[in-house]
Amino acid sequence: MNFPLPSLVAVSAANPWTYVLFAAIGFAFGYTLEMSGFGDSRKLAAQFYFTEMTVLKVMFTAITVAMVLLFGAVGLGILDFSQVWVNPTYLASGIVGGLIMGVGFIVGGFCPTTSLASASTGKIDGMLFMLGGFVGAFLFGETEKYFDGWYTNAGYYGRLTLDQVFGIPVGAVVVIVILMALFMFWGGEQLERIFGKKDLTKEPKLRVAGAVALFAAAVVVLALGNPTLEEKYNKVKFTRTETIPQLNADPIVNTLTYTADDMLSNRLVFTSPAEVFKARYNQSMNPVYLDVRSEADYNLYHLEDAVNVPLERMLEVVPVLLSEPPANTVFILMSNDEAAAVEAWKLLVGSSVQNVYILEGGVNNWIAFFGKDDKTLHPAPNAGDDQLGYLFPAALGSRYESCSPDPIEYEKLEFEQKIKLQLKRDKSGGGCG
Repeated sequence: MNFPLPSLVAVSAANPWTYVLFAAIGFAFGYTLEMSGFGDSRKLAAQFYFTEMTVLKVMFTAITVAMVLLFGAVGLGILDFSQVWVNPTYLASGIVGGLIMGVGFIVGGFCPTTSLASASTGKIDGMLFMLGGFVGAFLFGETEKYFDGWYTNAGYYGRLTLDQVFGIPVGAVVVIVILMALFMFWGGEQLERIFGKKDLTKEPKLRVAGAVALFAAAVVVLALGNPTLEEKYNKVKFTRTETIPQLNADPIVNTLTYTADDMLSNRLVFTSPAEVFKARYNQSMNPVYLDVRSEADYNLYHLEDAVNVPLERMLEVVPVLLSEPPANTVFILMSNDEAAAVEAWKLLVGSSVQNVYILEGGVNNWIAFFGKDDKTLHPAPNAGDDQLGYLFPAALGSRYESCSPDPIEYEKLEFEQKIKLQLKRDKSGGGCG
């Protein structure tokens, strides 16, 4: 049994016509670059002299149109933005790298993609620039070890978007960016008129209609807003493939689709203490234990390596969980019983975090399973719902023996496997580079 969430490669293999689509998109992209003059280093460099602003206008038109379509689809519930790869923010190295690339752009007249477009049309300067890019990438790979700690840690913010930075709705960000872009388009034309002696009366009037349509679309995005967490949760679907053996015949393979509530009611996401323990030593997965209890309960007793994220703070860590976890990461939630962990599961699943499971019976069940021989722990007779069911002599955290059971002693533990990895979305690049 598994939880297939097809990757781009899997989809392509199942439907070869997707390769035709990729080729068509690539053709259209290259055609547009060449048609816009992006294969001519003189035209590209002219923007820095304010005589030819085509590059700025084409790039920002592409960015703003894509942004409006993307968040329009999000507002209509067609697309889940959490599943769109957002390059992590490395502020310090981003600034330094941007300066280096900017100087290279001015001097060489190309960025990586435009040099490829130029080279494909036989221009020698584009070929040499592209070759230089390969050499530079090689040298970076060979020297990266000397400054890895700086460029991967200095100013690291993970998955960060403007709405998070300024604390405003995504639709408002779209409108503001569109207004800024339209002002830049107008300002670019004025610079062309002043420095490039360009006659703006010859420019097509259609661009004005396009600007109005773009702003109107941004206002629509603002009006649509974003789906609520509850609405996204109700749309979540899980696919499970079950294989039923047959006597003297091929096995029957059934593909079933479950809602998130179905997964809970059928207890398909509740994993036993034995499986949670074994996951630590399973090289095919990277378990992350999230303890959603209060800090006081966590300090009394918690599993070794468990990270305390109280339920009320769970949404704060969603950007981190979506950012850069390894593809085999599994998040295992735990509370004293199950109630708080179930609420946390709903929050994470509604936020499109994948591979999320719940410790069956919570910490109390873990103690009952692994700590039954610990004479220092005594049942708490008056424990309520989702409260610790044991009395502790001291707040020893993870220093009780049952917090980290002996792997040799429990080597032959048997359990029903519930944890099945979903495939993560692929990383993808973007921008001029």
